[in-house]
Amino acid sequence: MSEIPFQRLLEGYWHLAAHRSEMPNPKDFLRIAWAAGELVLYNDQGSIVAFDNVCPHRGTRFFVDMAGNAPASCPYHGWTYRNGCLRIPTHHQSVVGEGAPPPQLNSFPTAWCGDFLFVSPRPEHSLEDQLGELAPRLAAIAEDIDGRRDLNAYDFECDWRVAVENALESDHIDLVHPESLAVLKLAPGRFEFAGVNSIWLTEVTDARSVRSLDAIGRYFDVRHAHRGYTNIFLFPFAMLSSTYGYSYSLQMFLPARTPGRTHFSSRLLGGRAQTPGNPVVESLMESSTRLNRQVFQEDHQICRRISPAYRIDAPGRLFAASEARLRSFNDTLRGLSG
Repeated sequence: MSEIPFQRLLEGYWHLAAHRSEMPNPKDFLRIAWAAGELVLYNDQGSIVAFDNVCPHRGTRFFVDMAGNAPASCPYHGWTYRNGCLRIPTHHQSVVGEGAPPPQLNSFPTAWCGDFLFVSPRPEHSLEDQLGELAPRLAAIAEDIDGRRDLNAYDFECDWRVAVENALESDHIDLVHPESLAVLKLAPGRFEFAGVNSIWLTEVTDARSVRSLDAIGRYFDVRHAHRGYTNIFLFPFAMLSSTYGYSYSLQMFLPARTPGRTHFSSRLLGGRAQTPGNPVVESLMESSTRLNRQVFQEDHQICRRISPAYRIDAPGRLFAASEARLRSFNDTLRGLSG
């Protein structure tokens, strides 16, 4: 792993962080753990901003919940972020020396692809350049999403590359997910590549599942979905996956400060329904939540069995034709390491 320019991956690339519908109201927030600390996405009077979850005064975290609605106010001494400014209580204004610039939050650049929000500490390229030909498809998918239905986050006990590589290949599905994802009987499908990003598009071949999925379609207004299973990898740490576009799982596999651990999160984003609150749609969202959580627990269990002695960055690794996305990911990392 020492050969991989880890800081460049973390700081120089844009990371898919959220969908606009996850923070629709002023003071809505989302907290994401990564190796740089904790990232906060915050609706500041209608503008989504991104900043480090650390008050510059004494280092207190603004938020400890994963998501919610609350002022960005430090509970220690009352320093508060609002309307683009860090507001300091009167009795603490002497902290700032005369003529010195006012203290600021450690904020990060943001960029949008449709209603998908990307964040980067110090981007080396524009978001358009990083996404390439994938950008229009991603923006179209964003139009079909209407709100977050589940937020599931915990640490994978493995290196982040192990977690990403597991998510990039399908050969393990029958063995690792026999009662969950494998039930769909996904076909081999096809791969598409857009620069450093990749897509797996495939069909559901289980007849009973196809009948059910087709029947449910009348309850949704999703216009840009693949009629099958879609898995999009957004280099270097994010995945977006869906079956028929009725919901999307936004997954992040973010490196942790502690070696051999990955900050994993999955958010189930609901597809746009014909009628909000429809019982059929609500039932589907509940079952999708349970299924997603089961799949990721199964992924975690197999990833934690990868030996720490395995050289995931060793030269000359072999890849089957079905592992073309792994090969592309591996080649990209090796290219960055020079």
